[in-house]
Amino acid sequence: MTNIRDWVNSGTPWVWMIAGAVSLSLFMVFGVLALTAARGLVYFWPKDIAELHYTDQTHQEIRLIGEIHGSEEVPLSRLTSAGVDVDTDKDPVARFLLKTGNRDVLGTDFRWLIEPNISQQAYPEGLIILERREWGNAYGYLTAVKEDGLIVARGEDAWPAFQERIERVSQLHERIRDIEKDEIGAINHGLEQLRLEERRLELAGDKDTKKRATIEKERSRLQEAYGELEQELTRLYTDSNRDNYTLEIMDGREIDLPIAKVVRAFRPNAMGTSAKVLHYVAKIWEFVSDEPREANTEGGIFPAIFGTVLMVIIMSIIVTPLGVVAAVYLREYAKQGFTTQLIRIAVNNLAGVPSIVYGLFGLGFFVYFLGGSIDQIFYPEALPAPTFGTGGILWASLTLAILTLPVVIVATEEGLSRIPRSIREGSLALGATKFETLWRTVIPMSSPAIMTGLILAVARAAGEVAPLMLVGVVKLAPSMPLDTNAPFLHLDRKFMHLGFHVYDVGFQSPNVEAARPLVYATALLLVVVIVVLNLAAIAIRNHLREKYRNLES
Repeated sequence: MTNIRDWVNSGTPWVWMIAGAVSLSLFMVFGVLALTAARGLVYFWPKDIAELHYTDQTHQEIRLIGEIHGSEEVPLSRLTSAGVDVDTDKDPVARFLLKTGNRDVLGTDFRWLIEPNISQQAYPEGLIILERREWGNAYGYLTAVKEDGLIVARGEDAWPAFQERIERVSQLHERIRDIEKDEIGAINHGLEQLRLEERRLELAGDKDTKKRATIEKERSRLQEAYGELEQELTRLYTDSNRDNYTLEIMDGREIDLPIAKVVRAFRPNAMGTSAKVLHYVAKIWEFVSDEPREANTEGGIFPAIFGTVLMVIIMSIIVTPLGVVAAVYLREYAKQGFTTQLIRIAVNNLAGVPSIVYGLFGLGFFVYFLGGSIDQIFYPEALPAPTFGTGGILWASLTLAILTLPVVIVATEEGLSRIPRSIREGSLALGATKFETLWRTVIPMSSPAIMTGLILAVARAAGEVAPLMLVGVVKLAPSMPLDTNAPFLHLDRKFMHLGFHVYDVGFQSPNVEAARPLVYATALLLVVVIVVLNLAAIAIRNHLREKYRNLES
C-alpha cells in the first residue's frame, strides 16, 4: 500500500495519463486527416468504366455504363418493403452506386444497383469518359467525329481525330476566356470609371466642355476596342462550334454533341499505370490552378484559394498592430488596478464569443454604418449602387481581425511579461526614453510571442465561415480582388473562400453524390493552406527567437 501511495505521490501516473491523452489526441487528429486525404485524393484517380447487364424492376435486361462509386450492405427486408424485386435469399444484400453521367440525356447522374440483379460485368477498352463544361461527365462509345456536319473520322480513326480537335477547341476556349475576362473586363472597368467621372462632374455642377469631350473621346476609343473584340469573339465561337462528335450511350442511342463543351476525354480501361499517374497529377494541378465550373462541382478552386490567402494576409496586417498596441498599453502604460484587470477579463471573454456574433457586428457596423458612410462621402457618384456599403474582402478581414484580436493581445502581453525588468532598467540607464526602450528593445524581444498570437489568429480565421457569409464571401466571384486594373487591390470586392466552398458544395450542391469527394478534397486543401500559412509564421518566429536569445540571457 505504501509503495502504491509513493508511486502516486511521485506523479508518475499523471505523467502517463497526460502522455496517453496527448497520444490519443494526436491519433484522432491524424486519423481525421488520413480519412479526409483518403476520401479526397481518390477523387482525382481515373476510375475504370464498367459495362453492366442489369435486370430492372420490369424484369427486362438493360445495359448500363458508368463508374462504380461505392457499395453498401442493405437488409433484404428494407428492399422488399420499398418494392424492389430481388432474386436472392441472401441477407443483407450488396448494392452499388453507379455514376451513369449523361445528365442532359438521362436526367440523373447516379443510380443504385442490386448485386444479384447484375448478370454480366465487363470493362471494354473502347469506353470513354468525357469531362464537359456543362452537364457533368458523359460516358459511352465514340463512333464518329464530324466537321460542319460531315463525318471526318469513324471507328478506330475517330479517337486520334477527336483528341486533336479537343486540343484545338481548348486553345480557342483559352483565347475566349482571355478576351471575356481580361480584355473585355478591362474595357468594362474603364467604361464604368468614365461613367462615374461623368456623374461626378454632374454632382459638382462642373460644365467644363473640355472634360466632357475628353470623356467622350476615351469612351469612343473603348467602345471601338470593344467592337473589335466582339467581332473576334464571334469568329472564335464560330470556329469552336464547328466540330461535333457522335457518342453511343448506354441505352444504345447515338447522339451528336459539340466538342466545344468537352474539357478532356480519356479511356481509363485502356490506360496503364503510368498514364493514370500522369492523369492524376494533371487533375490535381487543375484542381488547385483552374476556375470552378458546373456550380463549383467540377474544375478547380483557385479563386477560393486566392481569396482565403489574401483575406488572411489583410487580416494579419490589421490585427497585428492593433493587438500589439493594446497589449503594450495594458502592460507598460496602464495603471495596474481594478479597471485594467476588468479590461483583461473582458478581452479573455471576447475570445469565447461565437463567431456569428462577430459577423452580425461586422454587417451592422462595418458594412451598413461605416461602409454606407464612406459611400456617401467618397462615392456619391456611384449611388444608389453601393461600393463599400456592401460585403467585401476589407470588411471580412476587419471582422476576423476583431474576432482574433483577443488572441493576439493575450499572447503579446505574455511575451512582454517575460522580458526581464533588468533589460528595461538597463536601457533607461543608458539614456533611452521609455518609448525608445519599448520600440528598440522590449517589443523586438517579445516578437516571438507576437508571432505565436498571430499563428493562433491565422489558424482560427482561415477556417471561419459563419461571419464571412454575412460580410463578403460568395459562391462565385465574377472577378478577384486583385487584378491588373487600377488600383489593382480592390478591397470592396466580394471573394471566394475555401471554408464556404466546402459548405456550398457539401450542402447546397444540386448533385450531392457527385460533389461528396470534392468536399473532402477541398477540406484537405484548406488544412494544407492553414498549415502552410502557420509554417511560414513559425519559421519567422523561430528566426526571431534565435536572434534575441542571446540578449535575453
